[in-house]
Amino acid sequence: MNPKRIIPCLDVEKGRVVKGVKFVELRDAGDPVELARQYETDGADELVILDISATYEERDIRLDYVRRVAEAIRIPLCAAGGVRTLEDVRHLIAAGASKVGINSAAVRTPDLIDAASAEFGPERVVVAMDPKHVPRDGRDVCEVYINGGREPTGREAVAWAREVEHRGAGEILLTVIDADGMQTGYDIPITRAVSDAVRIPVIASGGAGSMEHVYDALTAGHAAAALGASIFHFGLCRVNEVKAYLAQRGVNVRT
Repeated sequence: MNPKRIIPCLDVEKGRVVKGVKFVELRDAGDPVELARQYETDGADELVILDISATYEERDIRLDYVRRVAEAIRIPLCAAGGVRTLEDVRHLIAAGASKVGINSAAVRTPDLIDAASAEFGPERVVVAMDPKHVPRDGRDVCEVYINGGREPTGREAVAWAREVEHRGAGEILLTVIDADGMQTGYDIPITRAVSDAVRIPVIASGGAGSMEHVYDALTAGHAAAALGASIFHFGLCRVNEVKAYLAQRGVNVRT
């Protein structure tokens, strides 16, 4: 079994790392380069940098954010936010990204997944999905939202996960909007449902507030990796402490 990964996330707006609750109520968390260096020192396996306003502002991701962070670290970096075309993917990889995350554009133009996978390889294509629980026909549905959680798509998370795998995505970054920033734990049922529906790795995201939450996502949630923001930015615990805790509880983590 591949070791489980711990991945801090840098949500960037106007040159600063920010973090909110359910994609709103943002507060400052620090400088992206300083945090990236600190997380690498603390034992992070990878980093994600997300330009959170690029999509709804209808602009490209700020390549300078990506370049500055990529130059400061040696661990893999996934860049996301505002990716709309194959050319955007090329620019981000040229700027130093090891992987590129595609979210809204993957839903709007699914062929972009196929094209990016064909040109750069599945290992460099991460499809991010942001589902939210909604009532539909008398049942609870986990519906995928785009445009920074503003726009419903009608797609169910599990079905969309299967499609993106079929199209060549190498990984899924799953952020359940209802749990995001709440620090009350990942949405384990949805994480497990998506993880069990595909053969590619799923990164659990949204809701980490303790080491126990990370453990639950990687075990009960069947996730291949756990992403965290608030838990690391605001000093709830450090990456190396999480990894030591997981190892003590029998989880195979990278050292």
